[in-house]
Amino acid sequence: MREDDYCKLLRRTLIAIGVGVLAVLVCYFWVDRPVAFFVYRHHINTVRVFRWLTYPPPEVQNWSALVLTILVIRRAWAPFSLWQKALLVACLSLIVADDFRISLGDVFGRYWPETWTHDNPSLIGTGAYGFHPFQRGDDIGSFPSGHACRILAVATVWLIAMPHNRKVQLVVIVLCAPMLVSLVAMNYHFVSDVIAGSVLGGIVAAYAAHLARIT
Repeated sequence: MREDDYCKLLRRTLIAIGVGVLAVLVCYFWVDRPVAFFVYRHHINTVRVFRWLTYPPPEVQNWSALVLTILVIRRAWAPFSLWQKALLVACLSLIVADDFRISLGDVFGRYWPETWTHDNPSLIGTGAYGFHPFQRGDDIGSFPSGHACRILAVATVWLIAMPHNRKVQLVVIVLCAPMLVSLVAMNYHFVSDVIAGSVLGGIVAAYAAHLARIT
């Protein structure tokens, strides 16, 4: 990357982080709790389709290593086409973004909307709400959302790689938007968790795409 391209990307990253922080603060004080209680009281998380929509992101990550292996072997015979290069970068972006998410989860230490496993403290289960920085463990790792991070880490690469392909953009939006909504509809995450995870995944994908020169 040229220096001016990197500086432009860095400026955009800082703007995205600033907007994301503002959105998270607004949601933390005025949106997260009302939405979580609304989902709980109206039993929205009993709708099975929302549960099914949460399955693809971790499954895609589980298969990323195999896809990368196949692509590396494929490269020995001929250069990558654009879609193959985008797929390679998307897999790498997904793995790196999720590792970032795990680290940040320990840094922020946020309680979950509901109690799901190991009697984890939660807003609805135990009345616990907020951040407890630098406390490690899955019981306080709601922020940022790992699912949202994975989704945007993959989706953003495709959007950057094929900015003028309307069909690809439409497919990406149609696939990703319901999955992001399902995280809140299942009370797996607060709205601000999903926003933070999306920003993180998008940032990692943008750097991966630019470094791989698929822009």
